[in-house]
Amino acid sequence: MDLPILSVITFLPIVAAVLLLFCNFKNQRFYFGYGLLVSAINLFLTTSLLSAFDKAAKGFQFGEVIRIFSAYNIKYIMAVDGISLMMIVLTAILVPICLAISVKSIDKRVKEYVIAFLLIEGLVIGSFCALDLLLFYIFFEAMLIPMFLLIGVWGGVNRIYASYKFFLYTLFGSVLFLIAIIYIYIFTNTTDVLLLSNGLPHYFPVSLQKWFWLAFFVSFAIKIPMFPFHTWLPDAHVQAPTAGSVILAGILIKLGAYGFLRFSLPFFPEASQFFAPYVFALSVIAIIYASLIALMQEDMKKMIAYSSVAHMGFVSMGIFSFNHQGIDGAIIQMISHGVVSAALFMCVGVIYDRLHTKQISEMGGITTVMPNFSLFAMIFTMASVGLPGTSGFVGEFLAILGTFKASKITAILAAVGVILGACYMLWLFKRVWFSEIKNPKIATLKDLDGVELISLGVMAFFVILLGVMPNLVLSYFKLPVDQITSLFLVK
Repeated sequence: MDLPILSVITFLPIVAAVLLLFCNFKNQRFYFGYGLLVSAINLFLTTSLLSAFDKAAKGFQFGEVIRIFSAYNIKYIMAVDGISLMMIVLTAILVPICLAISVKSIDKRVKEYVIAFLLIEGLVIGSFCALDLLLFYIFFEAMLIPMFLLIGVWGGVNRIYASYKFFLYTLFGSVLFLIAIIYIYIFTNTTDVLLLSNGLPHYFPVSLQKWFWLAFFVSFAIKIPMFPFHTWLPDAHVQAPTAGSVILAGILIKLGAYGFLRFSLPFFPEASQFFAPYVFALSVIAIIYASLIALMQEDMKKMIAYSSVAHMGFVSMGIFSFNHQGIDGAIIQMISHGVVSAALFMCVGVIYDRLHTKQISEMGGITTVMPNFSLFAMIFTMASVGLPGTSGFVGEFLAILGTFKASKITAILAAVGVILGACYMLWLFKRVWFSEIKNPKIATLKDLDGVELISLGVMAFFVILLGVMPNLVLSYFKLPVDQITSLFLVK
């Protein structure tokens, strides 16, 4: 493929967002049309990238290298492996869906709204493609700005508080991350990820690796978010517009887990093994604690937000099992959660657009008036619970299986979290969809329109496809996971 495809799919939405600044359409829907066209083109290009990817080839593919500051050995390096490719595909699928479901609900500053989403798409894809630490950092942090604006401008009543909390939490982690990058560059004279992966574990003593690992860990743990850095997420989800919650749950919080896989484990294998028991402890606390908090929620969005904290606990736990099943499960869980949690937030948006409430106590009996919607909601609820045949089962099962090989007590405690997850999700489904109608407005509700039906249908398709045929994605990251596990004694 002669086309610099990675740069194209990264900068196409960014350039399109800049060009949109100079456009003025009388009909606000033209802005959504513009955004959908750009994101659809990017989805097509991403699909072509997927078809050209060689799953049997080791290492990274579609590499692009440009020397930016030769004197300082700083380069623009872009390439992908199977792990980053799956994340790029997920991003390319979710962005047009986010724009499509926003057409009815967003009626102010529409141009700026579309610009924010296009910027997020480009910056997220750039993060997954970047193989230079400094380049990754620029993409990784720049996406905070459009997400901050999405929450702060188009969010709910307490949007200002939630947006600043989100920004300050992530900024704190970013400062430590940047300090570590600068320190590494001073002593190695490079920010090339491949060179660092091969040489950094042997360049610094383990005692120094631990400090670097902690700096990286705080930044990535806040992004996931792991306990006790999780408190910004429920506020951000509750206040964000529906599409903002979809992109936050679907993609942005996956960047922390991706950072562990791409940087923390290859750069600092000895430090990763040293801190693994602490990560297991924090992951189990997140799974059980967040599940118990979710059981107490009366706001649908807040409940799903806490469920995200719990589900991402399985991801961090699987990654630090250092074996193939655990890491495979973590990556599958990242993809599955990106679809399932995003779809659940879309379901909340469908209800909120009609009833203008997210309070569970004001709902009930939705199945009787919205059967199509209820079917989709049931599929996503079952996937969140981890029902066999859905994507949620594959990720959680493999993550627990891999963790059991590394720490039996951690796996057993995590399995308790699966039971708790079933409790709060099934209880939510019963109260919202099957209990008696408490709100007279529910009797007049109309079922899904065309856009909602297609959007939820696409999500349900992937939930079932990944649950029935997980090897469709597992085959893409077999070799990268092999390379990661080869660094550790525990296989």
